[in-house]
Amino acid sequence: MSQASRTGTPPALPTPVTAPRRVVSGTTYLVSRRCTQRELLLKPSALTNLIFKFVLAVAAARYGVLIHAVCVMSNHVHLVLTDRRANLPEFSRVLDGVVAKAMNALHGRWENFWAPSSYSAVALASPADIVEKVAYTLANPATAHLVERGKQWPGVWSDPRFIGQPGERVERPGHYFDVDGSMPETANLVFSKPPGFESAEAFRALVVARVTELEQEAAAEREARGVAVLGVRRILAQSPTDRPDPVEPRRGLNPRIAGRDKWKRIELLGQLVEFLGAHRDALLRFCRGERRVVFPHGTYLMRVRFGAACASS
Repeated sequence: MSQASRTGTPPALPTPVTAPRRVVSGTTYLVSRRCTQRELLLKPSALTNLIFKFVLAVAAARYGVLIHAVCVMSNHVHLVLTDRRANLPEFSRVLDGVVAKAMNALHGRWENFWAPSSYSAVALASPADIVEKVAYTLANPATAHLVERGKQWPGVWSDPRFIGQPGERVERPGHYFDVDGSMPETANLVFSKPPGFESAEAFRALVVARVTELEQEAAAEREARGVAVLGVRRILAQSPTDRPDPVEPRRGLNPRIAGRDKWKRIELLGQLVEFLGAHRDALLRFCRGERRVVFPHGTYLMRVRFGAACASS
């Protein structure tokens, strides 16, 4: 039930600060989010790992999201997932919100946990793009020169061998979570095959081969530069308030679509541009009082919060 129907009066419309997300069921995304000030607030530990895996498992089951890969670095997160029911904003709200509260309680802090900008969600155009972004996610600890291979990362890292397997039973952490609260005692963290692949075995083979290539390229880069990885011991010795150096560039592009095939990418960008134009026109009419205006397929906020009508696919 929308807020308008509960109260009997239409709520105030949001002031747009970014372009609306196009949320379509069945879309596979690379989702990323960074900690505030790039601090190492997600630095690996047994409790940090448990908190993230538990909340991820609960949120995925609650909102029908398929998880394909995850890597929780010390100051940011990468997830590759398929949003089966067009619930990505609500899934992200629960995952990010509960993780932030639990981790702030762990560190004894009250400030914002995540960087002010929202999560990044890049729609993946093809099965080949899914393989590439899963491999990118899992090779991240090696390409960042923290460890030699992704599987050596001491934080949350999804082993591709477990894709298509029954999953891991994750106990509710004793820290932060109320035994009488809404969170279950256990949750099952499952890593699934994405759509577009014949079998989990075929997908795993493609991912493992590409991760190996990326790790070898990172090793060659380190050899050419004469540098070594940071190593697990020094990773675990870092403080959560540390920040990596040097400072990374800001105000870069924030893509919404990734595709290696030029024409598929152009097609999806065209669909996005068409959606944004139709959404803008519908919003203007809605603000003028035309409550029966139909928003384009993929509209989320206006549909969920304001009960606006939306076109079918």
